Amino acid sequence: MTIQQRSQCVCLAIAIVWMAQLAFSQSAETFRTRLSVVPINVEMQATVAGSGSVTATLVGRRLTVMGTFEGLKSPATVARIHLATRGIRGPAILDLTVTKATSGSISGSLDLTPAQVEELRNSRLYVQLYSERAPDGNLWGWLLR
Repeated sequence: MTIQQRSQCVCLAIAIVWMAQLAFSQSAETFRTRLSVVPINVEMQATVAGSGSVTATLVGRRLTVMGTFEGLKSPATVARIHLATRGIRGPAILDLTVTKATSGSISGSLDLTPAQVEELRNSRLYVQLYSERAPDGNLWGWLLR
């Protein structure tokens, strides 16, 4: 083996070690939620129903969301990630893709800001699904480890 070939092998080995360290340093964090009916009053009982689940995986600052829902009384319209204090509703900060039906899937792949990553890790983000007959929210669930 020539000096040039040895040099190339050493460079390749260093690159492989560096990539492995990068992969280990950005190990995935998983967050899950069960989607349940938003807090309702008597008037909403006729329009709000269903259930679902969502898994969110964070690698670095990239959040990948996948989930399903079923049993809505009207087709889903949008799904969003909201920021709030645990147990209290807050503003929508990220949009997700949702099946426009009474059952289907929720998905998205989003780049979070460093502040949003901290909010996620501190259990301050939740998923909320809206439907035609429940424009203020149908299902929701907190993203927890």
